[in-house]
Amino acid sequence: MTRGTSLSCPCDKPDPVPAFQYNQPPEGETRFDWGGQTYQRGYKKCRNCGHWHAEIQMDLTDFYRGGYVDGTYGDRLKENFKRILALTENLSDNTARVKRVLDFAKRKWGEKKTPSLLDVGSGLAVFPFRMKKAGWQVTALDPDERAAAHARENAGVKSVHADFLQWEPETGERFDVITLNKVLEHVEDPITMMAHARKWIQPGGFFYIEVPNVTAAQKGPGREEFFIEHLHVFSESSLVSVAQRGGWSADSVFELQEPSGKLSLCAFFSET
Repeated sequence: MTRGTSLSCPCDKPDPVPAFQYNQPPEGETRFDWGGQTYQRGYKKCRNCGHWHAEIQMDLTDFYRGGYVDGTYGDRLKENFKRILALTENLSDNTARVKRVLDFAKRKWGEKKTPSLLDVGSGLAVFPFRMKKAGWQVTALDPDERAAAHARENAGVKSVHADFLQWEPETGERFDVITLNKVLEHVEDPITMMAHARKWIQPGGFFYIEVPNVTAAQKGPGREEFFIEHLHVFSESSLVSVAQRGGWSADSVFELQEPSGKLSLCAFFSET
């Protein structure tokens, strides 16, 4: 994201007004190396659908080329992977996430199917690791080469180092399930991301998404949902709008507070 990049609300009639403004990182946000840039950013919120999108007066190009992983995990991918795996069920966001996806798939297909899954933006690869343990055929995709190598070497899952929007499987493989867990909020154009996913879904498959929930704004500007890496913060209306404009229909959309304290929207979508 270069300086001055214009983001927008995904609804049909956007009506943005200024919301939170920041001239320094809020408490708890990772202190990334901004190369001497003045920290200045904010959000606009849509009075029509409730969506929030970032306005950042900084150049984040290098940030998304590796700065995010450098600052968030550095060389501690394996260490953090093991730490999160060791969390007890009542403290683990991933345990609940795996259960949601498995339960939905069971209701849809029963016990006989062994689904294939593509997890886009796999990061620490805890979710794909646990889905493989559940018997699924799993591919983890990440734009950072270190994260992709970590998924393969430490999580033991098939991995791809690629930009999802430019990636095409060599075999033309399609997947029963595609997941975007806390990924869509990081991309400039979430509609294009969701539309692209349709190319790689099997007929009758489904799409599972988690994003930060704008209801967190009620608790103030210091919430993790509004840290600098989040270019979009979704309402239920805006998430459904993004999905519909990307060619998906909602099977289920719901909000929850995760064990970590994050306020999230979760959704299952099928092709229209």
